[in-house]
Amino acid sequence: MACVKLGSKADAFQRQGQAWFCTTGLPSDLVVEVGEMSFHLHKFPLLSRSGVLFRLITEASESEEEEECVIHPPDIPGGAKTFELVAKFCYGVKLELTASNVVYLWCAAEHLEMTEEHGEGNLISQAETFFNQVVLRSWKDSLRALQTCDDVLSHAETLHIVKRCIESLAAKASTDPNLFGWPVLERGGPMQSPGGSVLWNGISTGARPKNSSSDWWYEDVATLSLPLYKRLVAVMESRGIRQDIIAGSLAFYAKRYLPGLNRRHVSGESNTHLTSVTLGSPPSEDDQKVLVEEIDRLLPMEKGLVQTKFLFGLLRTAMILRVSQSCMSNLEKRIGMQLDQATLEDLLMPTFSYSMETLYNVDCVQRILDHFLAMDQVTCAASPCSIDDGQLIGSPSLTPITMVAKLIDGYLAEVAPDVNLKLPKFEALAAAVPEYARPLDDGLYRAIDIYLKSHPWLVESEREELCRLMDCQKLSLEACTHAAQNERLPIRTIVQVLFFEQLQLRTSIAGCFLVSDNLEGSRQLRSGLIPTNEGGWATAVKENQVLKVGMDNMRMRVSELEKECSNMRQEIEKLGRSKGSNTWGTVSKKFGFKIKSNMCSAQEGSVSNQNNENSKVEKLKNRQVVKHKKSSSISDKASVSSIVPF
Repeated sequence: MACVKLGSKADAFQRQGQAWFCTTGLPSDLVVEVGEMSFHLHKFPLLSRSGVLFRLITEASESEEEEECVIHPPDIPGGAKTFELVAKFCYGVKLELTASNVVYLWCAAEHLEMTEEHGEGNLISQAETFFNQVVLRSWKDSLRALQTCDDVLSHAETLHIVKRCIESLAAKASTDPNLFGWPVLERGGPMQSPGGSVLWNGISTGARPKNSSSDWWYEDVATLSLPLYKRLVAVMESRGIRQDIIAGSLAFYAKRYLPGLNRRHVSGESNTHLTSVTLGSPPSEDDQKVLVEEIDRLLPMEKGLVQTKFLFGLLRTAMILRVSQSCMSNLEKRIGMQLDQATLEDLLMPTFSYSMETLYNVDCVQRILDHFLAMDQVTCAASPCSIDDGQLIGSPSLTPITMVAKLIDGYLAEVAPDVNLKLPKFEALAAAVPEYARPLDDGLYRAIDIYLKSHPWLVESEREELCRLMDCQKLSLEACTHAAQNERLPIRTIVQVLFFEQLQLRTSIAGCFLVSDNLEGSRQLRSGLIPTNEGGWATAVKENQVLKVGMDNMRMRVSELEKECSNMRQEIEKLGRSKGSNTWGTVSKKFGFKIKSNMCSAQEGSVSNQNNENSKVEKLKNRQVVKHKKSSSISDKASVSSIVPF
């Protein structure tokens, strides 16, 4: 820290309790009372430097007959400690003018009218010269001087000290430090020469310091009080500093003074710039509440400027401190804008209100999701895209909404065990996600299954209503297998799952045959000839064997499913007969298809299907032999391959 030495005399001041004495050999004829401190001084050194002290001493001397007069200077900026330095200056005692005391001395000198009229090289001119030529040229000194302005703010504002310090800091922060590594990097970094090389014992080493990042000033400005910090941020914005840099500084400032944000820091996060809040006592709850609201006002309303985890931490702290409703709403909107960047841990916000019964704040997550969906609709309207069969085609915004759908399904699975979570609230959150956002409904099925397990008192109609949220056609094979054996699901849903599972298998088998036919036809077209003699016959036999194995595997799977369906039909018929009603007929009418003829024909057609398949394979081999002998065309070969039906 730079300094200027004033005065040349030795220090002649001694303190005794709450009093200062000047030991110059002459008896004291003046007592100056500043707060609780008394200064036993002499009249001439003071009245020759200060207009205010001159008037006070003159008035006191005329009204009092005693040799030692007493005066009470009103409200000296900086109090007794600053007046001690002023008195030493008046006596010509050695003292140092630094960035830590120049603001106090300048304000006190102005208050006491220590101008050039009362002595050449008076304290006002000395302090002002040092401030302009030394303090404002250094980042560290400007910051230190601004910090001291809090104690004498009204006087510093009158002298425009605060404004000039802020302008100096903003100018230095808005300039690339790599362009002038000296003297900005003096803040704790290595000493450098004016040319930019690192100094060692005053000798230039020729080495260059490491490049500084754009956040090099975060930790320094975080030491400012909130009013001064707000003014500094406003000036930086007016100078064109990027919004993401400003937002990063706001996040750093909030983490320094809000203890709740530091509790949820991940261990892997860089702590290079983090300063522990335990260095000083944490702010009161009222101060923290004001800080949260101010950070919300200062943060730009743009996506991606700060981490989503920080916004969730700020929202969680706002809930605890019970900030204004407008602040809460703004934080929820900010999170909604970048919900696709959140994690499941972020969403699991506990309930901090006694009026809510649920363990987690589901209502807040619902509002955040609504904000995200509203933003997504605006994005889709700005870049229209086609939607076909529930799938978004060629849209770059599909990934964010798909990630949010997966996130919400995971959140539903986490909150589902809460017995106090009402069914309408669970359904509302699950139904808020658009259908096209879920490529598969496995996550939703898992959440529904957990909810049914934790709420066994739900009636059949409520279970059916809950299961309507998922699309059975969008369940994976593993999920279908689990759902078909899940006793918690209603019968209607189980039948739907079985039907669509069999439908998928039939479609897959038909597609397998189609692919096989296309591969064989394309192979013949590439060769240009039908295989002849023994080599062609061997190839055809191998292909038929592979095809037969695939058909057998598929046939076994279909047979197993038909047996399961038949067993289920028998169970339902037994239940219907015991209740005196035709339950299976009712189920068949609901779904609009004949289960017996389409699904559960294992007992009637399994034997005939097996005989038909074997005879058709033999016919295929015979007809291929005839084709080889007669050298038939490529189209005949393709037709023979396609006669194997399912």
